[in-house]
Amino acid sequence: MLRLTAKHLIWLKILFHLIGLVPLLLLVWSVQTGRAGGDPVQYIIHFTGMGALNALVATLLVSPIAKALKWGVLLQTRRLVGLYVFAYASLHIAAFLSLDLLFAWELFFSEVVKRPYIVLGAMAYLIISALAITSFKALMRKLGRRWQTLHSGIYLVGLLAPIHFYWSVKSEVIEPTLYLVGLILLLLWRLPRRKKTTLVGQ
Repeated sequence: MLRLTAKHLIWLKILFHLIGLVPLLLLVWSVQTGRAGGDPVQYIIHFTGMGALNALVATLLVSPIAKALKWGVLLQTRRLVGLYVFAYASLHIAAFLSLDLLFAWELFFSEVVKRPYIVLGAMAYLIISALAITSFKALMRKLGRRWQTLHSGIYLVGLLAPIHFYWSVKSEVIEPTLYLVGLILLLLWRLPRRKKTTLVGQ
C-alpha cells in the first residue's frame, strides 16, 4: 500500500491547488474564445456552482479516505480543499449577482420568491463563509468547543447544496439526483465515524 508521509504534504497541496485553479483558467479561456456556449453567463454560473459542489464532495471525502488508507497526512489538506469550496461558491454568487441580475437588488428579492432554491444556496453560502472565516488556528483556539459545533455545519451544507442544485434545474435531473443521493450516502457513511470533522479545519 502506498504510504504518505509529512514530506509528501507539499506535493499534495500543490496537486490540490492545481485541481482547484486549472478549471478556472479553462473557464476564462472558454469564455474569451467563445467556447462557453450560447449563454456564457449561465455557463459561468453553472461552472462555478459545480466547482463548489465538487470541492464540497472532495472535502467530505478527505477524512474517510485518510482513515481507510491510513494516510494521516492527508487530513492536513482539509482546510485547503475546504477553502476552495468557499472560493468557488463566492464566484458562483458573484457571477449570479453581477452578470445575471446586474446588481438589481429589487430583482433579486423577486427572484427569491419565484425561485426558493436561491434561499437554500444563500443558507449554504452563509455557513461556508462562517467556516472559512473561523478556519484559522487563532479563532479555532478562541472558540474552543464552539468551533467544533460550528464546523459540524458542513453536514447541513452537504444537504443544502445538492438540493439547491436539484431545484435549480428545469430538466435533466439525472446529474443533480446523483449528487443528492451520493452526498446523502457520503454523509451517512461519515456520521458514525466522525470525531473531528470540519470543512476548513486543520
